[in-house]
Amino acid sequence: MKEQPVEPHVFVILGGTGDLTSRRLLPALYHLRDQGELEKQNTLIVGAALPEMSEEAYRLWAFEGVHRSGARDDKDVRAWCDSCLHYQSVREGTAEDFAALAECIGRLERSHAMPENRVFYLALPPTIVPTVVGRLNGAGLLKSRGWVRVVFEKPFGHDLPSARELNTTLHRYLDESQIYRIDHYLGKETVQNLLAFRFANPIFESLWKRELIESVEITVAEDLGVEHRGAYYQEAGALRDMVQNHLTQLLTVVAMEVPASFDAAAIQAEKQKVLHAVVPINPHDVVFGQYTEWRFPDVVIPGFLEEHGVPKDSTTETYVALKVDIHNWRWKGVPFYLRTGKRLPRKLTQIAVVFREAPTQVFQSLGEDSLPANKLLITLQPSEGFALCFSVKSPGRPFRFGDHALQFSYQKAFGTLPEAYETLLRDVMIGDQTLFVTADFTETAWRLYDPVLAGPHQVFNYSAGTWGPQEADGLLERNGHQWQVGW
Repeated sequence: MKEQPVEPHVFVILGGTGDLTSRRLLPALYHLRDQGELEKQNTLIVGAALPEMSEEAYRLWAFEGVHRSGARDDKDVRAWCDSCLHYQSVREGTAEDFAALAECIGRLERSHAMPENRVFYLALPPTIVPTVVGRLNGAGLLKSRGWVRVVFEKPFGHDLPSARELNTTLHRYLDESQIYRIDHYLGKETVQNLLAFRFANPIFESLWKRELIESVEITVAEDLGVEHRGAYYQEAGALRDMVQNHLTQLLTVVAMEVPASFDAAAIQAEKQKVLHAVVPINPHDVVFGQYTEWRFPDVVIPGFLEEHGVPKDSTTETYVALKVDIHNWRWKGVPFYLRTGKRLPRKLTQIAVVFREAPTQVFQSLGEDSLPANKLLITLQPSEGFALCFSVKSPGRPFRFGDHALQFSYQKAFGTLPEAYETLLRDVMIGDQTLFVTADFTETAWRLYDPVLAGPHQVFNYSAGTWGPQEADGLLERNGHQWQVGW
C-alpha cells in the first residue's frame, strides 16, 4: 500500500513555548523528518506564543527539548532547528498581534515558494481555543489557496452543552473536515493494530461475539498522582479527564462492527454506532474513588487532598470504575467494565477479553472443579503486545493444569515503536482523519456521561498504591467477574 506523501506546508504551533510543544510536538516533528517522512524544507515550523523571544533563543530552547527526547545527533538537531524553525510573538493576543503572525507566515511562504498549506496546532488551554480560532479567522489565516487544518487537544468541552457550544464556534469558521481533535491514545500502534488484529485475522473476528465472550475490561492505570495539575484535576476529575475520551475511544474500537472499508468515514461511522447502542448507564454501576495518603518507612505518598491546588474538602474523583452495556446483536448481555485511576500500583493500559467457560467441566472427576477462563490480554502500555491465556496440562502426575500464555511483544518483533504524536501529526499533514475524534462522537459521549456526573454519588477512599476502592471489586463480583491485571 503506497503511502501518501506529505505536501509542503507551514506548521504553526500556538502555545509554541509550552510544555507540550517541548516534550511532544517538536520531538515528534524532528523524528518524522529524521525518518524521511518529511523532505528537507518540506515543512516550516512557526512557534507562536506570548513571550518576546528572538528566533535564535527559540531555536536553542527547541534544541534542548528535542535533545531531552533522546535525539542523539546534536549537530543534525541544530541544523534542523536553524533551517526549519521560526518564532513569532503574539504578545497580548490582539487582532494586531495575529495580523503580525499572518504577515510572518505569508513572508515565509513567499520566500520559500511554498503553497498556502497550513496546519495550526492549538497547544493551548481549552478555554481560549474559541477566541484564538476567531483571531486566526480575523487575520485571514483560515482561508488560503491551499488547505488549512486546525488541531486541538482534549478536553472537548466539560459537559454536553459546552461541547456543543465549542463545536458550534469551530464550525462558524471551519468545516468539520478541517478540524482534528487529538486523542493521543488512538495514535498508539497497539490501538491501530487492534483493528488489524480483528479484521485481518478471521480466527479472532469469529470469536468476537456474545456467544463466546463473557466480559471485556478496559483499564487505564496511572501510578502517579495529579502532580502539578491539582487545580485542573479538581475541576475535571477522572471521568471527564479519562473516561469520556480515552476509555470510550478504546471501547468503540473493541466493540465496533467490521467497517465497509478502511477509511476515516467508514471507521468513524461504526464507532458512532457503538455509542448509540450503549444503554443509559445505571448510577449503581459506577464507583468513584479518591486516593488517600500512603505511609511506609521514610516515605509519605500524599493523598489527593494534600496535593497543591486541591481544596481540603474536595469530593473530586481520582478513580472511576463503571459497567457499560451495549444493546446490539453482537454484544447484548456482555458487560464492558471501564476503570481508570491515579496512584494505582503501576502504569498499565490494558484491554482484557474474557471468554466464556466450557459448558461442561469434563475434568471434575480429576478434582478440577473449574479452570481459569481463556483470556486475550491486549497491552497498550508500557509493554505493548498481546497474550492469549489458556489452560495446559502440567507434566507428570497427578493430572493437573497450569495457566499459560502465547505472547507477542511489539518491542521484540519491531524494536522501538513510533510515538503516538508522530503518527497523529503525520496523519494531520496528509489529511487522514481516521484516528481523530469527530464532533458527533464528542457530543454523543458527553450525552452518556452527563447524567452520571450530574447525579449525586458517593466518593470512596482508597489508599495510594492500591488498585482502588473495594467497592470497585464488588462491581464485578456481583456478576461473577473479577479484574484482570496483566500477565
